[in-house]
Amino acid sequence: MLTGPALVQDVAEAACWQVDLSHVRSLIDTIAAGGEWADWVAALLHGARIVDANRRSLELVGAPSAREIILGQPVANFCPQESWNALAALIVAVANDPTHAVRAQAVNSFMLRDATLTVWGTPGAADTVWVQVDGEIADDRSFWAVRASEQRYRRLIHHLPGALLQVDARPMGAVFYQLRAEGVTDIVAHLDAHPGLVEQACAIVRVTDANGGAARLMGAGGVADLIGPVAFIFARTPETAHNVVIAHFEGRRSHVERIKLETFDGRLLDVELTVTFPTPPERLDVTLVTLEDVTDKLRTEAQLRQLQEEHARAARISTLGELASSIAHEVNQPLAAIAMNAETSLRWLQRDEPNLAKVEQLTRRIGDSARHASEIVQRIRGMASRHVPEPAPLDLNAVVEEALMFVCHDIETRAILLSVRLDIGLPRVLGDRVQLQQVVVNLLINSLQALAGVEKGRIELATGPDGAGGVGFSIRDTGPGIAAENIDRVFEGFFTTKAEGMGIGLAVCQSIIAAHGGTIAAANHEQGGACFHFSLPSIPA
Repeated sequence: MLTGPALVQDVAEAACWQVDLSHVRSLIDTIAAGGEWADWVAALLHGARIVDANRRSLELVGAPSAREIILGQPVANFCPQESWNALAALIVAVANDPTHAVRAQAVNSFMLRDATLTVWGTPGAADTVWVQVDGEIADDRSFWAVRASEQRYRRLIHHLPGALLQVDARPMGAVFYQLRAEGVTDIVAHLDAHPGLVEQACAIVRVTDANGGAARLMGAGGVADLIGPVAFIFARTPETAHNVVIAHFEGRRSHVERIKLETFDGRLLDVELTVTFPTPPERLDVTLVTLEDVTDKLRTEAQLRQLQEEHARAARISTLGELASSIAHEVNQPLAAIAMNAETSLRWLQRDEPNLAKVEQLTRRIGDSARHASEIVQRIRGMASRHVPEPAPLDLNAVVEEALMFVCHDIETRAILLSVRLDIGLPRVLGDRVQLQQVVVNLLINSLQALAGVEKGRIELATGPDGAGGVGFSIRDTGPGIAAENIDRVFEGFFTTKAEGMGIGLAVCQSIIAAHGGTIAAANHEQGGACFHFSLPSIPA
């Protein structure tokens, strides 16, 4: 068998390449010594460079007159990926064998039948090996024919309406290889200590191709304007670049995040970014980045939330109107106490020997009653005012107790028996206090209205585990219940069976509970009357 440079020119039957290993010598030594490194096969074949090739190898890849296309390029660019593992193992074995003995292995190939891969070296040239591939042509496709197929695929991508960028993230692979060689395993801690690494990534990872959709999204003059470092993607959200570096180092398949994107023509967009990393045997120079403009979607969602809140506010005001007598009574109680204590204080002061101790006691009572009245007014204002939901950890039992304050007078004056069972061991829920109070008040008012004309009416409230890890609330009345034909419609907007009802209370309840990630349902109790139940997810302990 011929060896050395002569082989590259003289072997006619087999394709042969001369390969320089100087850039991957340390990696080869590490692998030969039993070291373990992620993606070492890809790193080896992308670092090993073709320095010469015979005519047969040029014919095999379909470019007999384009030697400059192959020379200096990574072996990975011209070795079918199904053969990567075999070739990498042979190169490591030969490069670390002092005798540079010939090693061969049968491989599968999309171009050759009964293909054999052979690798050998020569003494005195430790960083050079020769790679030979032999076998019968499987079909009339060359390596470049396959690449042409890829080009057709790329043209299809270019015509997709969405924004798509092709990125070469391999330079970061070399950085990660070095970090792992230095013993870095916690990339998050390393980035905290070396924040400049993210800036380096934005500079060395490059966009290599893009489609028209990406050019239009970015307000670019053409695709060529996007070719270059990826830094422009992360200009407004550098923390996203930080997260992408972490995902890449940890070997995740993809990373999705919503970001602010500043376009070339000065617009600021809300964009959903998706980065998909390649895994062997896929081409490691193709990381795909998709950008979906969600600016209008987020604006519409914000408008919808505003409309929903206006709807909920209208329902709260309507509820307060129905509770006018109860509210008036509740406010009058501390006001009456203030008036009575003030009059008594004056009498004590008008005595020949004023009893200052008694006046001090009465004055303290006046202050307490005033604060009580203020709390009532604040509670009512909270229900009536415009309100931006503020999720916070809540005790559902406290929400129920506060809601009862709105209706307790009506319950007492109508001699309705109220049963309250609150489970004191409940976990907290994440929710908005005013909105959840609104739900409980609406359900209480429904029960009060259902008991109109019912003697010895009864309302039962309870909280407890919902059986699925969440928190549940139930309310049952002893009224006539819900007509069978209406049981599936009670939560519909503007559906009501009351002559003067608006039909928005239960619809708002459902929207609030759904926004909190919970569920609400209505049913008729087996012993009579209606029963409503809602569940909310609990906060993990």
